[in-house]
This record gives sequence, structure tokens and C-alpha cells, in this order.
Amino acid sequence: MNVRLFYAADFKRVGMRLLNKGWLVVLVLSGVALVGCQDLVHNTQSLLLPRFQRSEIFGFLAGLGTTFAAVPDLLAMLRRRSSAGMNPRMAAIMGVFQILWIYYGLLIVSRPVVVWNTIAVLINFLSVGAYFYFARKEKAQQAGKRSVRGRSAGGI
Repeated sequence: MNVRLFYAADFKRVGMRLLNKGWLVVLVLSGVALVGCQDLVHNTQSLLLPRFQRSEIFGFLAGLGTTFAAVPDLLAMLRRRSSAGMNPRMAAIMGVFQILWIYYGLLIVSRPVVVWNTIAVLINFLSVGAYFYFARKEKAQQAGKRSVRGRSAGGI
């Protein structure tokens, strides 16, 4: 009886093939949907808020989700009063690129892009500031513990 044992590398190879095929299917279907829907979408005034175009309302809704995605990390860091688990580089990079989105929003005169990215910049830079505040505090506590240990060991 010839039984082949599957190793982790085999599963990984099979999984990667399926993943690549899945992305290809998603990409093709997205392209078909975008090409076929060009005449279906009309940017009209909203029935509920006539001052806004429908695209602006969807922009505000989409921006709401992406803007506040960083808030749970910020709140967790503030609750724990620790920088553990936070990557300040990611928040800083996001903040910098969101500044570019603000500029882009000004160029295309898009209120949702400008408003949500301005809020997101503030949230990301608050996260970076909180990280450095707690990291500095933790470093000072570690230095204090080391000096106390050094004094007690020298006095024996």
C-alpha cells in the first residue's frame, strides 16, 4: 500500500495555488463588473440630503469605516497605559499618506476625502504620540528598576 504523507510544505504549495487562482477569479470578475456597469451608475442628488451627491454620501460612509479602524488600537493602548503591541511606524506611514489623500481630496474637490483623512491623520498621529509617551515612561521605569537593583546588590 503506497500511502503518501502530506507535509506542511505540500499543504502550503496547494494553498498558494488555490489562493493565486482565487485572486485571479476575483480580479477578472471585478473587471467584468466595472466594465459592464459604466452606464448603470449615475451620480445624482441624494433624496435624503439634496445638498449632497450620492457618491459623496457613499464616500462619507466608506470613510467612516476606514478612518476609525485605528481607534481600537489607540483605545487599547490608552487603557493598558503601555506601548506593547503597537507599531508606531505603521501609524506614522498611514498618517503621512493620508496627508497626501487630503491634498488629493482638495484637488478633486471631494469633501469626504478631505474630512475623513483629516480625522484619520489626527487619530494616527495621536497613536504615534501615545506610543512614544508610553515607551518613554516604560523606559524610565526600567532604568529606575535597574538602578535600585544595582544599589541593593552593591550594599551587601
